[in-house]
Amino acid sequence: MATEPTATCGVRTTSATGDVVRRRFVVEGIVQGVGFRPFVHRLAGELRLTGTVLNFTGGVEIEVEGHPSAVAAFGAALLTDKPPLAVIETLSAEDLSPAGDTDFLILPSREAPGAPVSISPDIATCPDCLRELTDPADRRHRYPFTNCTNCGPRYTITRRIPYDRPNTSMAPFPMCPDCAREYHDITDRRYHAQPVACPRCGPMLRFTSREGQVLTADMALAGALKALRAGQIVAIKGLGGFHLACDATNEEAVRRLRERKRREEKPLAVMAGSLGEVRRFAVVEGEAEELLQSPAAPIVLAPKRLPEALAPSVAPGSPDYGVMLPYTPLHHLLFADGEFAALVMTSGNLSEEPLCTDNAEARLRLAGICDGFLDHDRDILIGCDDSVLRWTQRGAIPVRRARGYAPLPIRLARPVRPVLAVGGHLKNTVCLASGTNAVLSQHIGDLENEATLRHFAAIITHLQCVLQVAPQALACDRHPGYLSTQWARERADELGVPLVEVQHHHAHIVACMADNDYYDPVVGLACDGTGYGDDGTIWGCEVLWTSSGEARRVGHLRPVPLPGGDAAIREPWRVLGSYLREAYGDEFLETLPPAVTHPIPGDSWPVLSRMISRGLNSPLASSAGRLFDAVAALLGLCPRAAFEGQPAMALEAAASAGADPYPYAAGWQGQELVLDPLPTLGAMVHEVNAGTPAAVVASRFQETFARMLRDAAVLACKRTGLRTVALSGGTFQNRLLLERLCDLLDECGLRVLHHRRVSPNDGGLALGQAVVAEAQLDGI
Repeated sequence: MATEPTATCGVRTTSATGDVVRRRFVVEGIVQGVGFRPFVHRLAGELRLTGTVLNFTGGVEIEVEGHPSAVAAFGAALLTDKPPLAVIETLSAEDLSPAGDTDFLILPSREAPGAPVSISPDIATCPDCLRELTDPADRRHRYPFTNCTNCGPRYTITRRIPYDRPNTSMAPFPMCPDCAREYHDITDRRYHAQPVACPRCGPMLRFTSREGQVLTADMALAGALKALRAGQIVAIKGLGGFHLACDATNEEAVRRLRERKRREEKPLAVMAGSLGEVRRFAVVEGEAEELLQSPAAPIVLAPKRLPEALAPSVAPGSPDYGVMLPYTPLHHLLFADGEFAALVMTSGNLSEEPLCTDNAEARLRLAGICDGFLDHDRDILIGCDDSVLRWTQRGAIPVRRARGYAPLPIRLARPVRPVLAVGGHLKNTVCLASGTNAVLSQHIGDLENEATLRHFAAIITHLQCVLQVAPQALACDRHPGYLSTQWARERADELGVPLVEVQHHHAHIVACMADNDYYDPVVGLACDGTGYGDDGTIWGCEVLWTSSGEARRVGHLRPVPLPGGDAAIREPWRVLGSYLREAYGDEFLETLPPAVTHPIPGDSWPVLSRMISRGLNSPLASSAGRLFDAVAALLGLCPRAAFEGQPAMALEAAASAGADPYPYAAGWQGQELVLDPLPTLGAMVHEVNAGTPAAVVASRFQETFARMLRDAAVLACKRTGLRTVALSGGTFQNRLLLERLCDLLDECGLRVLHHRRVSPNDGGLALGQAVVAEAQLDGI
């Protein structure tokens, strides 16, 4: 929100009939720093309207005067013709008495204490800036920090509001006369673009080789390209942090990156120079293409084109590549000469550590990984990783919500007091909600260590600063062992504010409800790996009667022991052994297929059985995630997991190849709504031992599980009188399961809610926690 001299467009308006009306429009949302006032100024001139426009904290206020039809057209165009980066959350209009204005004026900004504040996310390079970047006659030719009001950094360079240059990391870069002229010209697309810069006055690129040679400007880019061509690993500073980059077709380089980063098998993201290049190695069409080319420019999970064109170690065992297109001028320059089919562009960190954002920090933490550093002198004030989306027939699913989307608010139908919700343990995000805005932070990661916890606290501090919200309540997960829960308990005591501890799966379902702007009670199907249940056991496949303030368990998956506790998550063969012991008793060893027994030492199975029978470190779990782990182990796909979610990923990949809709038998336990997978597992054991291909068994299992959930939802709806079903939890990142279950529920005449803007995994928990906290504190 900048302060500037009054500007005019010199228009005098009178109608032929003498009819003149005046109307005030108040626009809230992402309408500052995105060229909204120049747009309003130009629109008023085109329609021959007089009046004023000004920024206030949280929005823009406009008064226009002129012929009634022109005023009406103006109001409509605010919505239909707004700037590309503008996000209008509310638009109100009020008729006023004509004031007799003779010009249209841009007035100085006005502070409005307590008004909601919205900050634009970082946005991919726009076509106009890309043309300048590639035009030899343009003064910004090949300048890697070219931007305008329609693109470039926003959130990650903002220290505080108002969003003026002195409050951003561009403060150390005074504008040259040419940039200042653009900045102050209302007709220029760089009018009040705070990051505006050029080679004369802006940030500078720097490359440091492993031998210590330092190159700057164009030579820096040349040095980095030379290193990449030679199969080296280069740390590249982007909008929200560093990437680790190497040639995605060089198997030796990719394998070396995995070894140094300590990321054994989890797929690595890749960037290609154009959509045409992406099509050479991945299958993209329709909405997936639109997502790749959108201003948010996320990573999109796209099926591999076979035979694989990239190095095998890029995404081993996965049917998909995580692909993205260049979203900064620097990225475009890396691909300008067409030397690379694709570059690996994975997060600049060691596994389980936060993303590197600072130059000195990167040199310290990434020295053991990189052969060179391509960085610059514009600071990143808050880290923000790449977003990841997955296309389905039901639309895109956010897998990781960060750059390009955070900190866009989720609009709430019911206002809430200022509340800070701190999310869960894995895939953590936080949510700062106030009024009708719920701002979900960028992806933070798994809170496994002190470094990530410090990053978590820094993001909370930054959000409170830029949004100017001081929480009056806190919300967290009920799990006492989560670092986020422990932090929230200490912080609530320090602030003297109430703390609401929310059951994990209640938060999941309410997050889905808020994502769909739906607030009446629903039947919730919450399917994931782990959540602390009301009875102290591990929940993860729950049928819940759910409102904003309350959740009642009306059904669940049959619980089984998890021998070894967390070790069973890393070693799915343990979960399989537990399920088979439930089904066959002590004779379960005789049922084990060779694909399961070969990788596991023979004496491990009897030890496992004794652990379960004696109740040694074998907590009960009713978890969909663990059931999928067991099936993946049964099929020999993943007896041991190198990363969270790997067994489910392998199972989905196999099912995609199987495409057999024939379901297995399923069961119910007693009169309760308890889903019993033991008959299904028995049938699968028989087929595996009979030599049925794993892909066929996987496909049949997915069909069976979808039908089990369908039947549970239908029965729960009959018992509760509800007709709306909400789906949430990480299991619903499975494209096949989500699409099939939605189809089945549609056939039953039920309304289905699934995630669209917020991740179904634990990255969406904080949103649900915030809404539940308000409802419980308010007694709803």
